[in-house]
Amino acid sequence: MPQNKRESLIYTVMMCFLMVFWMSMYNVTLHMGHFGLDTIREGWIGFPAAYVYAMLFDWFVVSGIAKKFAFRFLVKPESSTRKKIIAVSCCMVIPMVFVMSLYGGLEACVKSGDWSALFLIWMTNIPKNLVMALPFQLIVAGPVIRKLFRIAFPEGKILA
Repeated sequence: MPQNKRESLIYTVMMCFLMVFWMSMYNVTLHMGHFGLDTIREGWIGFPAAYVYAMLFDWFVVSGIAKKFAFRFLVKPESSTRKKIIAVSCCMVIPMVFVMSLYGGLEACVKSGDWSALFLIWMTNIPKNLVMALPFQLIVAGPVIRKLFRIAFPEGKILA
């Protein structure tokens, strides 16, 4: 886990990249009804704006609240690292699913011009995204990014 603000920012950049990329491909595949080169193209085209949106919400809104909630209600500082990782990851993914599902709804409404459907799109996106994002974060993205982060930045090598 990151030890200071600088490590936390680098870790967030890496994690956000993988999560937004994966979830973009997943959502475009759901929307298009298949996975192919056109799906990858559409997901990649929409990726930069989604990534900026996710980074801003993650860094400035969700992460502080999620960590406070996790350490107040779910784990204590003396809890095992594994419990802290799972608690913080869950507390991050759930609000990010709400935020990014809203983003997906806004993007769909901009493309279609039908703003009356925003709430319905948002509400139907939430469970679809939650069933993919939470397991992906806990089983794939979290372990992969933590491993890559510590290979690139061994503990104690990034100054605060």
